[in-house]
Amino acid sequence: MSLLFIFLGLALLVVGGEFLVRASVALSFRFNISKMVIGLTVVSFATSAPELLVSIQAAMEGFSDISLGNVIGSNIANIGLVLGITAIISPLAIDKDFYKFNWPVMMLLSVGLYFILKTGGVITRMEGVGLLVILVIYLYLLINRAKKARVTEAVDESVDDSLATVSGFKISIWLLIGAVTLYFGSELLVDGAVELAVTMGVSERVIAVTMIAVGTSVPELAASVIAALKKEKALSLGNLIGSNIFNIASVLGITAIIQPIFVKSPEVLTSDIFWMLGFAAILIPMAFLPKRFEIGRVKGIIIVAAYGVFISLALLS
Repeated sequence: MSLLFIFLGLALLVVGGEFLVRASVALSFRFNISKMVIGLTVVSFATSAPELLVSIQAAMEGFSDISLGNVIGSNIANIGLVLGITAIISPLAIDKDFYKFNWPVMMLLSVGLYFILKTGGVITRMEGVGLLVILVIYLYLLINRAKKARVTEAVDESVDDSLATVSGFKISIWLLIGAVTLYFGSELLVDGAVELAVTMGVSERVIAVTMIAVGTSVPELAASVIAALKKEKALSLGNLIGSNIFNIASVLGITAIIQPIFVKSPEVLTSDIFWMLGFAAILIPMAFLPKRFEIGRVKGIIIVAAYGVFISLALLS
């Protein structure tokens, strides 16, 4: 029954996330927000909704390790699974924004998260506010940089023009469907994860950093693989790093404001977060060695293999 709950929960989160993204973009068009701003802000927030709902639900029920494991595991999966598999299918080009802006911000937040958890063992409400403030500053700088560089092509591809003509009634229905499915999806997923952990005799943290994290990364993985197979621009490395930034700053920030997040499993600080920092840090040498400004198939295989090691060790812990 626990596996059924997890499967249904993930399915509802995928459906709810899709409806919320479409409704958010359509609503943004009605307020005459530019496509660039929609792509950089609205879409990013909406695609983080499944992780956010799961983290809030888990924290409210007292399962802080699921909240932390969900974010840390998703950040690891975004690089180890999504980036790795996509690079194997189609090499990824690296632009200057990656190592001059997006990567440093991701590392700052990742290291900051480590020290927040290490020093107090909890993400307090004030620290949650601090994470959101950093996110606002990041978005402000991101939009300004995009405007100056006139980089709109990649953003435009993620925003569907047809959503500009959607009626207000349809937007309302989409928002309702998105909200309801996300709510019940998060309920089922958290309940199923806790039940499965008890059945398997492992901690909620193990289920969170493996099964839940992979599940919430499936939409990004599917979209990236499809684009890579079609020989399209499969994935912007900057956008992927942006997703990790949103996970820490918005998901953990908002969750902590609603309900402080406590560290319950020591493995979060002795293992998981170091894997997250390691996957983030390794991107810089991979970006320049041996072939500069590209993450190709060999590097992709190495990244996926490392992710396999992480999953194996997590399940054995």
